[in-house]
Amino acid sequence: MTDKTAITLTVNGSDHHIACAPRKTLADALREDCGLTGTHLGCEHGVCGACTITVNDAPVRSCLMFAVQAEGGDIRTVEGLAKGDDLSPLQQFFIDEHALQCGYCTPGFLMLIEGTLRQTPDISEDELDEILSSNLCRCTGYRNILRAARRALDHARTTTPEPAA
Repeated sequence: MTDKTAITLTVNGSDHHIACAPRKTLADALREDCGLTGTHLGCEHGVCGACTITVNDAPVRSCLMFAVQAEGGDIRTVEGLAKGDDLSPLQQFFIDEHALQCGYCTPGFLMLIEGTLRQTPDISEDELDEILSSNLCRCTGYRNILRAARRALDHARTTTPEPAA
């Protein structure tokens, strides 16, 4: 029997008090213990990016981080982007640019873009394109994702970022 550790994860502004094995990944804790299934699991090796979230505004592959390591951090998942029925500008850009098909990779792309623009609002388009190449999509051919990301970049340059939920 595995010993469990009591931790508190602050996700999208809400505290989740859970008990988990010390080696449980943050991705699994978010899905199984916090009920936040928007974080998808793909390769579980940090390669595909489907599980990308932000911790303290930095993009993180949640399949590579233990839940206990995230205690005390400000965790944000795709569920934290919208405010009720009001989508974030980034989510709306994805819709407007038809940047998703099956949608499996979409939460990871959204959180990668969100975290990147919060950390580096003055990033160049080429640098943003390079960062986005770290996430995999089998459906879209990336062009629409890149267009949505560039619109988000333009939006970030002209607005003051809202604090994370």
